[in-house]
Amino acid sequence: MKELLKAAVESLRAKGAEYADARCVRSLSEILVMKNGELETASVTDSEGFGIRVLNSGAWGFSSSSIATPENVSEVAGQAFEIARASARVGKQKVLLDGQDAVVDTYETPVEEDPFAVPLDDKLGILSASCAGMSKTPQVKIATASMMNFRTEKLFVSSEGSEIEQTITEAGGGIAATAMAGGERQTRSYPASFRGDYSTAGFEFTRGLDLAAHAEKTGREASKLLTAEECPSRKTTLIIGGTQLALQVHESCGHPIELDRVFGTEASYAGTSFLTVDKLGDLKYGSDIVNIVADATSPGGLGTFGYDDEGVPAQCSEIVTEGVFTGYIMSRETAPKIGLRSNGTMRADGWNRIPLVRMTNINVLPGEGTLEDLIADTKEGIFIDSNKSWSIDQRRLNFQFGCEIAWEIKDGRLGRMYKNPVYTGITPEFWGSCDAITGPEEWHIWGIPSCGKGEPGQVAHVGHGVSPSRFRNVEVGVRK
Repeated sequence: MKELLKAAVESLRAKGAEYADARCVRSLSEILVMKNGELETASVTDSEGFGIRVLNSGAWGFSSSSIATPENVSEVAGQAFEIARASARVGKQKVLLDGQDAVVDTYETPVEEDPFAVPLDDKLGILSASCAGMSKTPQVKIATASMMNFRTEKLFVSSEGSEIEQTITEAGGGIAATAMAGGERQTRSYPASFRGDYSTAGFEFTRGLDLAAHAEKTGREASKLLTAEECPSRKTTLIIGGTQLALQVHESCGHPIELDRVFGTEASYAGTSFLTVDKLGDLKYGSDIVNIVADATSPGGLGTFGYDDEGVPAQCSEIVTEGVFTGYIMSRETAPKIGLRSNGTMRADGWNRIPLVRMTNINVLPGEGTLEDLIADTKEGIFIDSNKSWSIDQRRLNFQFGCEIAWEIKDGRLGRMYKNPVYTGITPEFWGSCDAITGPEEWHIWGIPSCGKGEPGQVAHVGHGVSPSRFRNVEVGVRK
């Protein structure tokens, strides 16, 4: 296959294309979902094909197929070339790419236990035990346990001489208990909502989550939420736990730094961005202790890989430095528009999609101390965690998040449990109010395998490294 794709990109260069690349991708996925001890979903998907991208007369063309015969590869290359030529007739601006060195390399996710080699009975045993543990609480009417495994094999070749092979393995899972009584319904999740937590790792990561051991507590907390007080509405100090802070970063930090959104060439799913290029290096994005990086090299991060889908090496880039906005995530096409080079963030959802600028691991660097220390240092406030809902405007400025659970903080201790907590804010003001970030012992990269972008829609797997943090004067609750 490598020789077929190399021949295709060489033929495109011979035709006069400024650049061409080809990707062969095999995607294998397994999804298992159990509800109340009964297997609800058991699916395995195996997809393989190739896509060819051509830059001709300053415009892109792309075509793909699952039929990898020499004749069809040549035909697909020709289709991509003709699409590029047609696009050039209507395009207003010519595409210019940054310079990159040719790379010949391989990359593979470190894996201790191949998730696709683990017997199905072992996986179902974990899910069954988890459902049983949650169901020990009588008020729990829906006990759901799930796990997902992914393997992506990629071959990339370009007309510049790059030849890269990668194998990315991902695994993880989660549980959720829904309690009901007297017309009230509450859900508690572990280790995070929306099917749990995921990592570039093998099944050892899923085993390490120890879902069954946390099932009874998850069920009990769901039950306690039924009779908990409503979260009060007031402006107060807010400590945000890791799972919720990860989504906060995703929505208010990750999407607005995508440079294609800034230029308006991408707006689907998540809108545009308030982080226009005039703000780079100038905007006070957060307090002095806020440091954010885009790091595709973080071990275990769901946005970790060797090379992006343009053959650019994975790297760590500064996004916010001591509270000042200092960087974007970029492609070979968008970076030159602001005088920079790509920082390796272009990825495609499979062989039949073009690469887009996507988040890697957007990480808030840790500070000092433990969550226990942070709570003890807070005289009055609310601790909140585990996302339930979110809303953010089209420029990623004004937001509202709802969570599963919260606790009162009084005189440095956790007190009453609250249900239905909500908080709102404006992105730079919110991050500007951050006055404490816990240390490395609390820091974790949460995996989100469901980030949507583009038309037709693409799903990316991304990560967010965070540790519980404190924010002052946050609007909590719903004011009437």
